[in-house]
Amino acid sequence: MEWWLIYLLLGGIVGYFAGLLGIGGGLVLVPVLTLLFTAQDFPPDRTLHLALGTTMATIIFTSLSSLRTHHNHGAVNWGVVKTITPGIIIGTLGGATLAGTLTSKLLSIIFVVFIFYAATQMLLKISPKPSRQLPGKIGIVAAGGLIGLLSSLVAIGGGLLSIPFLTLCNVKLHHAIGTAAAIGFPIAVAGTIGYMTNGIIQTHSLPDYSLGYVYLPALGWLMLASMLTAPLGAKTTHTTQTAALKMIFVTLLYCLGFKMLYGLYY
Repeated sequence: MEWWLIYLLLGGIVGYFAGLLGIGGGLVLVPVLTLLFTAQDFPPDRTLHLALGTTMATIIFTSLSSLRTHHNHGAVNWGVVKTITPGIIIGTLGGATLAGTLTSKLLSIIFVVFIFYAATQMLLKISPKPSRQLPGKIGIVAAGGLIGLLSSLVAIGGGLLSIPFLTLCNVKLHHAIGTAAAIGFPIAVAGTIGYMTNGIIQTHSLPDYSLGYVYLPALGWLMLASMLTAPLGAKTTHTTQTAALKMIFVTLLYCLGFKMLYGLYY
């Protein structure tokens, strides 16, 4: 519990950027929690799994706040959310199960590739041009399955995947962001359940106060701080500082990515 202050500070930073940029914070939480758990001598072969599971549980609470805000502004397409959710749940549970069978090194490689992709996408402001309409029910469910699978492997709320998909399908950006925020909730819930259940069989080798791959002390402090600072980040989006803060965040992502990459081989 002596690490509570670090978790509180980390939650505050992640919550602020989540409110500022509309992300769930997983891109920062996973590598930093991996470093913190390693420093606490958690089992090396389960450290990344614990970071992923704890991050998914944290996103439940940040996504609820974001979902409510976008719903109040009428920016959520609940028809799409209803249709895509079964695919999201199946894909997310499948991804969490798959993660439980992968080694920490392979999971780290997958995460590093994704963190570089996300940072580059934000840096270059890459977004697909609308070129088609939303597919039928089967197509949306299939897309949800893929989004859920990838999101649970890297512990994100799915916005970096679902927003480009919806934008490509001619959904206005405002509604794409709001709908992606709503989609993030079932991703987080299903991912948390998946990491909890798949980690239960490892209980004997996990630290005390772990519920499967969710480390409860970290979750509590992260949740508290992030929910307090997310509204502050949201207010900052209306100031001229946003572009500079976004560059700081992108730089942080690259640094964390290179740190994880370095740790894989040295």
